[in-house]
Amino acid sequence: MRSTDKPRAARSPFLLLWSASGNLSWLCLSMFFVCAFAACDRIGNSRYVQLMQDAENKSAQGDFERAVNLYEAALDDTPRGAEVHYKLALLYDDKLNDPVGALHHFKRYLALSPNGPHAKDVKDSIKRDEIAALTALSGNSVITRAEAARLRNDNLTLHKQLEERAASRTALEKFEGNDARKPGSRKAGQTYVVQSGDTLFSISRKFYKSPNRWKAILEANKKNVRNPKDLTVGQALVIP
Repeated sequence: MRSTDKPRAARSPFLLLWSASGNLSWLCLSMFFVCAFAACDRIGNSRYVQLMQDAENKSAQGDFERAVNLYEAALDDTPRGAEVHYKLALLYDDKLNDPVGALHHFKRYLALSPNGPHAKDVKDSIKRDEIAALTALSGNSVITRAEAARLRNDNLTLHKQLEERAASRTALEKFEGNDARKPGSRKAGQTYVVQSGDTLFSISRKFYKSPNRWKAILEANKKNVRNPKDLTVGQALVIP
């Protein structure tokens, strides 16, 4: 019985070579693209690192505008962009006194990295800068009642301290002037100017490490101190 199968035609050596060379070309081309992408990635990383370093150097030198430009040049769509936004926000907030600019970058940080290492600090900063931005945009007319009360109390306290210091200097100068005009009237010892909250007991403790010398201080100043329980702030006392 004769076989009906036709003999398979032998493949030409040329075709085999062409097929092999084609596969090799594709392999080489694939490797080329892989290497090219890797090289681009390395170049991108190197550029990013250099820009960040240059920006930090400019910020340290006080050239904040240039630092902003360098940080902005380092921005991209990768997750590392969140860190750049954080750096920019700090520059606008702490160095440029621009709460509006800081708010933009703080919010971009949260959008890119809602659970990032700076998330809590960023959220707190946003709350603070929103008030500061409203105040700046409305001509400094927006301020919380609590903040207004705190500032008012601070001003009153500072004013009182300045008045007490001025009174102390005046009393001391007057005391020393009168004493200088009376030859032989200066006693051995030193002069102390009464501060707020002072008593003869506390003054004795301050100079003698004991409250028991209060009577000696009273005796040395009996012409000026009528009531030992009622000392006057700014009053000059002789410490025997």
